[in-house]
Formats: sequence, C-alpha cells, structure tokens
Amino acid sequence: MSTLGGISVIFDLDGTLVDSEPNYYEAGRLTLAEYGVPDFTWADHETYVGISTQETVADWKRRYALTAPVEELLAVKNRHYLELARTSARAYPEMRRLVEWLAAEGVPLAVASGSSPEAIGAILARTGLDAQLRIVVSADEVARGKPAPDVFLEAARRIGADPADCVVLEDAAPGAAAAHAAGMRCIAVPYVAAQADAPEFATAGLLVRGGQDAFTARAAYDWLAGPARTSFCPER
Repeated sequence: MSTLGGISVIFDLDGTLVDSEPNYYEAGRLTLAEYGVPDFTWADHETYVGISTQETVADWKRRYALTAPVEELLAVKNRHYLELARTSARAYPEMRRLVEWLAAEGVPLAVASGSSPEAIGAILARTGLDAQLRIVVSADEVARGKPAPDVFLEAARRIGADPADCVVLEDAAPGAAAAHAAGMRCIAVPYVAAQADAPEFATAGLLVRGGQDAFTARAAYDWLAGPARTSFCPER
C-alpha cells in the first residue's frame, strides 16, 4: 500500500519517460521522403510533439497534399519507428529512478501515450520499464488523442483510480492540456524548452522549466509527497 496519500501516477511515454523524439523524427523523415517530401526538418517535427501518431499523419496528408490513405502512411511510419525503437530506445535515468521508487512503494502506475500499442510495447520492453509499467493505454484505443483527456481517463479507469487522485507526468503542451481536462494534477517537463511558457503548462502543479536536464526524481518525489514526509525515504 502506497504511503503517498493514495495517489496514482500516469506517465506519458515519448519525451517524458524515454528520449524517443529523435527516432520519431527520423521515422517521419523517412516516411515523408518515400512519398515525395524530401525536406521534413526537426523544426517541422517539433510542431507535432505531444500529438498522436495517427493525428500527425492525418495532418501530413493535408499539409503535404499526399494521396496515400492515412492508414497506409500510419503503417509505414510505424514500421520505420519500430525498427529504430527496438534497437535504440533510451529511458531518461531520473525518470527510471522515479518509476522504481514509486513502484517500490506500491503506487499504482500506468503509461498513457499517443503512440501505437506496438510502439509502446517495443519501447517498454527495450528499456526494461515493462517490469514496473504493466498498465498501458494507447491513443489508438480511445476516441480522441491529446489534448482531449480520453487517454488519461482510460488509464485511471484501468488503474481503478479517481482522476482527482491521479498525477500525470508530461513533456508536451497537448499532454498538459489533456491532464488538466481530465481533472488530474500534472508534473510538466517540457521537451521543447522554448515552449515552457505555453499557456497549457501554466496549469501544471509542478513545471520543470529546464526540461529533462533539470528534472530530478528527488524533486518530483518530494512534490508528490507534499509537506508531510512519508515513511519511505529513497536514497538521497
């Protein structure tokens, strides 16, 4: 039984738990190149951070006037991404430490991501986080992706938690907006530092403006614990 006041914690995956955005960019670049768009840049990719893969490729179809069906584009991008994820996905060390501390306390944990179920599974297996993070929700399984709250609400349902008792860790503005819409508190760790002043992040209970470089498991744990210290004291 957790001593952290009955909270449950829901982690976003890409850019929050794992440094997967470079792989998503490369998968997107390779996919668009196959369909005649040779100049997809990192800056272009940043505009899609926090948006589900399905909604991303749907926007590509519109933006680049692609004739291929969304389903085909999605399959090609997922194929490229899975090839990269299975060999190079890397968990952020401080995020891994936080997951381990919370799991040791028995805090209910889940992952809620805009990625496909296959991509989520491949990343968690590659990083070994699947040992602690067994409840997983993909945006493919709900009606609407972030910034709608659906994926977080479904994660809370599967945990068996009241949304008001859930805390979300997020790196992107749409995810922070989704957490707020779900009635959940949020620890925001912006992947794109220049977006730290986005209005969506203003709703976060804890905003780590420096992103992953400034994030520590200790600070996040202390914030989760609140003013009253718990009986469990992870290593300093």
